[in-house]
Amino acid sequence: MLPSSRSRLRPSSLRTPTLIAAAVVAALHAGWAWAVEPFTLSDIRVEGLQRTEPGTVFGSLPFRIGDTYNDEKGAAALRALFATGLFSDVRIEVDGNIVVVLVEERPIVSMVEFVGTKEFDKDVLTKALRDVGIAEGRPFDKALVDRAEQELKRQYLAKSLYGAEVITTITPLERNRVNVTFTVTEGGVAKIREIHIAGAKAFSESRLRSLFSLTDGGWLTWYTKSDRYSRAKLNADLEQLRSFYLNRGYLEFAVESTQVAISPDKQDISITVNIREGQPYVVTAVELEGEYLDKEADFKSLVTIKPGEPYRAEDVAETVRAFTERFGAFGYAFARIEPRTDINRETGRVSVALVAEPQRRVYVRRINLSGNARTRDEVIRREFRQFESSWYDGERIRLSRDRVDRLGYFNEVNVETNEVPGTNDQVDLTLNVVEKPTGNLLLGAGFSSAEKLTLTASIKQDNIFGSGNYLGVEFNTSKYNQNFVISTIDPYFTIDGISRSFDLYYRTTQPLSSQGSDYKLVTPGVAIRFGVPFTEYDTVYFGIGVESTEIKGDESGMPFAYSEYRDKFGAKSVALPLTLGWTRDGRDSALVPTRGRYQRLNAEMSLAGDARYIKTNYQFQQYIPLSQSFTLAFNAELGWGKGLSGRPFPVFKNFTGGGLGSVRGFEQNSFGALDNTTGGRVGGHKRLNLNTELYVPFPGSGTDRTLRLFGYFDVGNVFDDKFEKVSVDNLRASTGIGFSWVSPVGPLKLAYGIPVRAKSGDRIERLQFQIGTAF
Repeated sequence: MLPSSRSRLRPSSLRTPTLIAAAVVAALHAGWAWAVEPFTLSDIRVEGLQRTEPGTVFGSLPFRIGDTYNDEKGAAALRALFATGLFSDVRIEVDGNIVVVLVEERPIVSMVEFVGTKEFDKDVLTKALRDVGIAEGRPFDKALVDRAEQELKRQYLAKSLYGAEVITTITPLERNRVNVTFTVTEGGVAKIREIHIAGAKAFSESRLRSLFSLTDGGWLTWYTKSDRYSRAKLNADLEQLRSFYLNRGYLEFAVESTQVAISPDKQDISITVNIREGQPYVVTAVELEGEYLDKEADFKSLVTIKPGEPYRAEDVAETVRAFTERFGAFGYAFARIEPRTDINRETGRVSVALVAEPQRRVYVRRINLSGNARTRDEVIRREFRQFESSWYDGERIRLSRDRVDRLGYFNEVNVETNEVPGTNDQVDLTLNVVEKPTGNLLLGAGFSSAEKLTLTASIKQDNIFGSGNYLGVEFNTSKYNQNFVISTIDPYFTIDGISRSFDLYYRTTQPLSSQGSDYKLVTPGVAIRFGVPFTEYDTVYFGIGVESTEIKGDESGMPFAYSEYRDKFGAKSVALPLTLGWTRDGRDSALVPTRGRYQRLNAEMSLAGDARYIKTNYQFQQYIPLSQSFTLAFNAELGWGKGLSGRPFPVFKNFTGGGLGSVRGFEQNSFGALDNTTGGRVGGHKRLNLNTELYVPFPGSGTDRTLRLFGYFDVGNVFDDKFEKVSVDNLRASTGIGFSWVSPVGPLKLAYGIPVRAKSGDRIERLQFQIGTAF
């Protein structure tokens, strides 16, 4: 054995070009080095470490003291140490019976800095670079810097900043550390200047371009950014184009190619889409083939494909989905329905055959929950309508999923169906949820033409301690209304799903539109209410409360109706209102509905106390989609009140009308009997509102439903038997246009109205707006 020799061997797997270069040098040395005769190790020394723990090196070595050392083990040691990525160079020297491992550590990244970044938050870029291996505290590698530059450019390309340039500066520091600085010149945003669709014959190019969310410019693109190119958006637009043709009978439509060209200065983008339309086809027949469980008539009733009309891919997909769900309702979880088309190009006719294979009937062995770290299992399971050890029922499973989703505790809810190994008639269901924060701390302000400045504060928790219960404290103030409310709701007060809610409130209101008045109504109260689910979609509410209403203020500024009521029945009136209500909500969205129906019926009755009355209100809304972008909406509201036990209907319970939420174009709350003392209106004990709205996309906003224009026509009034009785002659009407936006601070509506039916003395207010309004 030679007294001393060195060995450098190339690792079998190298991760970076730097390692490869080092390994090549090691291999060349290994070719010239003296071979080492096997010997028994008496000691192992490691030299060159600065930050790395010695244990990291010893743990990577394939030999220990007392083992027999040879060239094969030395080569394996070199490969293992290079593979850690911690060292730029590794050598093994043999000194007698001692192995000396000499290492050269890679520099450590001390800091990652960004200069010139305006489009991105630095945290976003830091995370993106961490994913490619560049981060504070990690070993530095020049090859990773190249990948980091490409990743930064990719981030800017996604923002249509094609001219972005990245320069990397490496600054060495003491103790083998480096600072990495990325200097970015972002350049200008590349914008789409032209979108061309070649090959269109049946439809105009402008009609087809209107289907795209990408646009070639517009005065609102500063908000929508629809003129910024995105491959994902273009793919979605191409699918929209394909659906457009397939739903008009063009079965053989195809997008043959797409070219995206950028100008030399990287500021302008042009998109060319080449299409082949083919010819339109008309459906001649729809046939059912395969096994339909002897229920062909049942399945035929689900067919939405209509012979004699152009072939529509949406109708075919809807029919297949309905068939799959119907098979699922019979327990066939894995039914397959294949639509087959028989095309006759000479006649332009097509017949559709729906081939069904129900497979086998199964039952649900177990239902598993996943992702609910906070929400208790029972809160989710009590919403399920599919039970374990029962036949698989697709309708009940979908209903269960929807009920869990409607809880509002989760961002995502989906159900997976998995076969049970070793069986052919059992499945397990797994409900996967992604929880979201259900607490809400709100400090805000709003402004409206009627209420002026409104301050709002609230603390709400919809799923307190994961129990599914609600606790909320709300406070808001405005010119005419101030409220303080504490509410709790137990949605499963009983095992059958009966809910219970408590409300404790203190309200101060000035409900009537009068000039110079400083009167107010002070109403503290408490109420308890129960909700009974009669069906999966209908809930009936009933409850009881105690409230006191005090009329405060100087009579000189108080409406006569209020001072008269106070003189007859006292300043304070105590009531024991019983409440009864019913709701059904079938809208597709509460904020921006485009289809569906909403109904609400409330009744309030006080049979004891100082104030005795009955007050009812019914609201009906219907949303009709005229197209993908146009929605027609109807709203109707009827209100009626009557005094009981020989007493008049309390004036402070009167309905009010006029303005947003009623008949726009008239001053807020300006309907009803005229008060001779203050010039204000005292409302009435009957109300009628009829509203029609047509929603259209805001120019340049594409398919953004949160930003829309609307035209409207309103009819309505409040009535009192002493002043204006219910009649067509006493109705007020207006028409106008408006702007609707779901803003970061809440839904905003602005409306400009022109009264088309008004009477002398009516107060006109053409421009009205409010943040937080509904219909």
